[in-house]
Amino acid sequence: MLTRRFGPTDFTTTAIGLGGMPLSIKGRPDETAGIEVIHAALDAGMRLIDTADVYCLDHEDIGHNEALIANAVADWQVANPSAEILIATKGGLERPDGSWTRNAHPDHLKRACEASLRALGVDQIAVYQLHAPQEPLVPFEDTIGALADLQREGKVKHIGLSNVEVDHIRRARAMVEIVSVQNRCHPLDTAVFKNGVFDECAREGIAFMPYSPVGGWKDRKAIQCHSALGRVADQLDASCEEIAIGWLMHLGENVFPIPGASKIRSAQSSARAGSLDLSAHMEALSAALLPKRR
Repeated sequence: MLTRRFGPTDFTTTAIGLGGMPLSIKGRPDETAGIEVIHAALDAGMRLIDTADVYCLDHEDIGHNEALIANAVADWQVANPSAEILIATKGGLERPDGSWTRNAHPDHLKRACEASLRALGVDQIAVYQLHAPQEPLVPFEDTIGALADLQREGKVKHIGLSNVEVDHIRRARAMVEIVSVQNRCHPLDTAVFKNGVFDECAREGIAFMPYSPVGGWKDRKAIQCHSALGRVADQLDASCEEIAIGWLMHLGENVFPIPGASKIRSAQSSARAGSLDLSAHMEALSAALLPKRR
């Protein structure tokens, strides 16, 4: 599978990673099946995994996905001790009674980071991402200041952002180095191209991690029926989802799609997308999928 440098870090990892959320939210597989999915992704070549403390059922289940991934990776590395796995996690949301709410207060982030360290079983988190800003309730600079404190304390090696706009990226970079940005992006959700986030990341060498790259529960069926994706899929004997992931991956050396998976076949399919050569198809795909530039 294609590998590349992860933003301005010393990490080299696979251009496609595993999004862990489906393994821990409502409808999740049991623990054994979840571990098998993670092992399948690793066996297929993935070396990047994205998680979050709130990938769980509710407030009593915080850290489920982080612990699941940590256990699965540790077990897999017994037979693959030299493999380097980059695990990125996030803090800044809560799950009261199963709902999704924002809490980017510095005190919460520091407590959440401590809990993530325990769930992952590490002394330092490789990439710790703000899950979402909480302005105007919590000043953004206060939130970033908490992440900077965690980095100075050695609990976080690198800092990333998620669900942000260009202004957030620039304000954060005035305070700390930002190595990654994770926003929703897929062929039917092209907001990051319209609002400048994609271009900002490319210009500054920041790793861009499109989440829900095959549409998630809302748009996946529409992607499966998309004519432009379908034409290329037929030519390459691939699925429309694989073409969607591969298209994103080919948009820049800084792009790392993180499709989620709750089944072995889904993880294997996502990994196959990392081996697709779409160079002969990118012009036609981008003409059909990218928003028109002024």
